[in-house]
Amino acid sequence: MRAIVELLRDRPMLAGALGALTIAFSAIFVRLADVSPSTAAVFRCAYALPPLALLAWAERRRYGPRAGAEIRLAWIAGIFFAIDLVLWHHTIGLLGAGLATVLGNTQVVMVPLAAWLLMGERPGARVAAAVPLVMIGVILISGLLGQGAYGSDPLLGVAFGIGTGASYAAFLLVQRQANADHRRPASPLFDATASAAIVALLIGLPLGEIDLAPSWPAHGWLIALGLLVQVVGWLLISTGLPRLPAAITSVLLTIQPVASVLLGIWLLSETPSALQLVGVGFVVIGLLVATLRVRPHRWRRAQPEVG
Repeated sequence: MRAIVELLRDRPMLAGALGALTIAFSAIFVRLADVSPSTAAVFRCAYALPPLALLAWAERRRYGPRAGAEIRLAWIAGIFFAIDLVLWHHTIGLLGAGLATVLGNTQVVMVPLAAWLLMGERPGARVAAAVPLVMIGVILISGLLGQGAYGSDPLLGVAFGIGTGASYAAFLLVQRQANADHRRPASPLFDATASAAIVALLIGLPLGEIDLAPSWPAHGWLIALGLLVQVVGWLLISTGLPRLPAAITSVLLTIQPVASVLLGIWLLSETPSALQLVGVGFVVIGLLVATLRVRPHRWRRAQPEVG
């Protein structure tokens, strides 16, 4: 196991790509489990806690205790993560696995905007250029234009999807502060996951959405969601992406929404309309524009001489 960890640390691009591809199965597992949104959120987090606790314990033995402020921030981040999961699982039911994942990734645009409003970090021209592209994509996915949009209620699904992106952005902003020490990604992830499990339970109980005894094969898909996605996928991303240039990170992160759409079509027989697929393209291009940094001087050197 240690050899695998060291291998992935030495190959951050491989770790990041595998992580993005792994979490692309999130919505697929939720759809296959066919349980209520809050139930899926609770069990995703609950099944992930034992292995994360073991990894966090190993990190504590090696690097010592974490600062109390970082622990508190991770638990606060878990509140936003629980809201994100419950909203996203509702979006999956309304729009399908693929389109719901694309909308959840609008956080790429929302994070710099929120950082600008809350922390004074100017988003720059790239985000300004990306916002209209993402908005066009969201409108096309919603089914407002054209006919034959996929989903039981595409417009409501888009509303939940935007809420998903906003809460996911809040989670990432807070978790970034909690995960200041990149040597131990499991510890803050354990805290946030434990917090999210409790908050998702508190959300689901008054809504009557909690089923504490799902039948098989639902349990099997929930175990896969917790272990493969919440543990393996997130740890791969936490291990690989901080060690990569921003341009490569941007490209790798688009693997998740694109792969989710393709997996939804292949595994779940989802049939997004042509306009919705065009909307997916607009959102993905917007994500790349928002995060991809082009260095003009290097680009000019790469051009062949003419004449």
